[in-house]
Amino acid sequence: MAGRPTLRGHGIHPSGRRRVVCHDLPAVRHGDRRRHGRPAAPPQVGAPYVTDAAGRPGSGWATVDVMSDATAPTRPTRAQVAAAAGRTIPDIIAPGLRILFCGINPGLYSGATGRHFARPGNRFWPALHLGGLTDRELRPWEPDELLARGLGVTNLVARATARADELRPEELIAGAADLTAKADRYAPDWVAVVGVTAYRIGFRRRAAIIGAQPERIGPARLWVLPNPSGLNAHFPLGRLGEQFAALRRAAEQRTAEQRAAEQPAAECD
Repeated sequence: MAGRPTLRGHGIHPSGRRRVVCHDLPAVRHGDRRRHGRPAAPPQVGAPYVTDAAGRPGSGWATVDVMSDATAPTRPTRAQVAAAAGRTIPDIIAPGLRILFCGINPGLYSGATGRHFARPGNRFWPALHLGGLTDRELRPWEPDELLARGLGVTNLVARATARADELRPEELIAGAADLTAKADRYAPDWVAVVGVTAYRIGFRRRAAIIGAQPERIGPARLWVLPNPSGLNAHFPLGRLGEQFAALRRAAEQRTAEQRAAEQPAAECD
């Protein structure tokens, strides 16, 4: 229907055939270049990732409710991907994260692998690095490394589908309530919803745009990012990295303000 907002897909062609865009993740390096011919290091959009004055990455975050790190998994077969409909993936979450990212729901490829944003062609992991939120490009099978940097991942809707537009509005609305409960429980500094259309539906904010939101979700500040799916032609990787960098700058500014407020007032002579 003309003018009706739609949710982008997970990379499954309407005919049922998989649509794989294999230029982002995962990639096998040969020498100093990736198998798909792109440079090993992406262009730097954000500043290098730093967590404290000593440059230590994310010290102090405990690993809870998360899958153990593993080596690169075997690529699932077409039958395994098709059989993943309805599966769920454990959250990558811990108390006191810097940012909890919230996807729409897992695609079938992610459901088959048990890893968030796992389909080759999804730009979530490269965008994290381009935005300066990680010191290197993490892989979907490195949840402990993500937590070590104060970052986590959850979803508005837990069940895996071939396309995000298979979700019913009431599922997204219920997912928004669940996300609020998670924010109350784990108290991240920021919650970043990855997908503006899903945010508009789930939180009933029809006029919402990408970027900082005026309301909070539990104790956390709220940000909306573009959908990193390879099917989102409005945001190529460079622009996507800029959006993640904007979130990083806002988070860093907020952290600096909190530290300044915690400093004892200077004593008067």
